Amino acid sequence: MNAEEIIRSIEAEHIKEDIPKIYVGDTVRVGVRIVEGGKERVQPYEGTVIAMRNGGINETITVRRIFQGVGVERVFLLHAPRVANIKVLRRGKARRAKLYYLRDRVGKSTRLKQRFDRPIDKSGKK
Repeated sequence: MNAEEIIRSIEAEHIKEDIPKIYVGDTVRVGVRIVEGGKERVQPYEGTVIAMRNGGINETITVRRIFQGVGVERVFLLHAPRVANIKVLRRGKARRAKLYYLRDRVGKSTRLKQRFDRPIDKSGKK
């Protein structure tokens, strides 16, 4: 066994199976585990996926939302233990891989048209 096979076998143990198929432009709700004191809770973070990077265990999504009039972006490592769950709320129609142009827009112009040809998978399989 060479080093690459060893790394793949270790990564395979940590890859989550319950992540739905996510596309750029989708509106998602990411459950983030937060530790406050000795307690742990799941806090939802809802927004539009504006970028996806890498693949396998290193796959990340960038989620943007507007909070109190200010745009907030967070990058989530999909297979990290801090991400409790991901739910796709609606599919968005995007014609490019990265939606960084949404950063310059304000108000209703940040909305994306809804896409109906890609169903939201209820089972959570990718």
